Amino acid sequence: MFKKTMVLAALSTAIVTGTAHAAAARDYISIVGSSTVYPFATVVAEQFGRTTKFKTPKVESTGSGGGLKLFCAGVGVEHPDITNASRRIKKSEQELCAKNGVADIIEVKVGYDGIVLGQSKAAKQLNLTRKDIFLALAKQVPGKDGKLIDNPNMTWNDVNPALPNTRIEVLGPPPTSGTRDAFVELAMEGGAKKYDDLKKLRGSKDAGEIKALMAKLGIPESAFNKKGKKVFQAVAHGIREDGAFIEAGENDNLIVQKLEANPNAVGIFGFSFLDQNADKIHGAIVDGKSPTFEAIAEGSYPVSRPLYFYVKKAHVGAVPGIEEYLAEFTSEKAYGEEGYLSDKGLIPMPDAERGQFRYNAKGLVPMDAL
Repeated sequence: MFKKTMVLAALSTAIVTGTAHAAAARDYISIVGSSTVYPFATVVAEQFGRTTKFKTPKVESTGSGGGLKLFCAGVGVEHPDITNASRRIKKSEQELCAKNGVADIIEVKVGYDGIVLGQSKAAKQLNLTRKDIFLALAKQVPGKDGKLIDNPNMTWNDVNPALPNTRIEVLGPPPTSGTRDAFVELAMEGGAKKYDDLKKLRGSKDAGEIKALMAKLGIPESAFNKKGKKVFQAVAHGIREDGAFIEAGENDNLIVQKLEANPNAVGIFGFSFLDQNADKIHGAIVDGKSPTFEAIAEGSYPVSRPLYFYVKKAHVGAVPGIEEYLAEFTSEKAYGEEGYLSDKGLIPMPDAERGQFRYNAKGLVPMDAL
């Protein structure tokens, strides 16, 4: 038994050493992930490259889901060191990481961002509620009898008589995007909960009540799930596929260009892109609040979310500069209240929260299991 243990220990050491040598073959930091965090990470990477002895990190925009998939694929030079995310890592993604040997993950919250429904400045600013957004973009909505029907709304005026009689045409991110995840959770769910039966379904854990509500909503019994929240989310997160919503990829700059070309269109992206293109576009009002820095910072703008990046501890010390990059990103001059990232549209965290994540980053403290 002792001999077997020693052999296993030797093999484990050899694997770790081999991984470290493989990773050392790359002399720059590899970063993937969220298109929303991408401009912030790029600015930090450029500053880091200019002011340290290390090479400028390579930053790629792959979307939050795509980045986490790449990040969790394994340890070694062929896998990224860091992934950016415009939502928190999911339990299933953390489990995928563990399955592939990515054990110790350091979580760093960057700050906050608002999700904007942007328009060309040539268009009148839309004044929407989250219910309007749900009625405009959901695949199915409640009909006159309360049962779900395929979305019949073709214009904003169909959604709400107070809105303009222009065709609904919304350019948004794909399902792999953290912006899409946050949008359906914050905006679409917020709108769906305005309907009593859907709201009750979301909160119900009673099988009989869930079944009755599903029958009332016209949801097929084949979709029955004992957790009412899951059935609710299937409705609230379902985006229509009849051309009113157009998947525009992960390139938010391309969405901005399309809004300029078509003033009747609306685009979904992070506040930073609105901030950087304020001469070309403005953001729709949502539930009485415009998407401003102040409204997002104080939490009154209803469609806002935290931003993150995740670091592979196994690569620290093997790929040069990771600890120093963390120090740069979590410094007051970068993500502080007066930091250079706030000039790019990042909404800073409160002092205590910034301090906690800086402490975790400096100490390379792995996150807990979800």
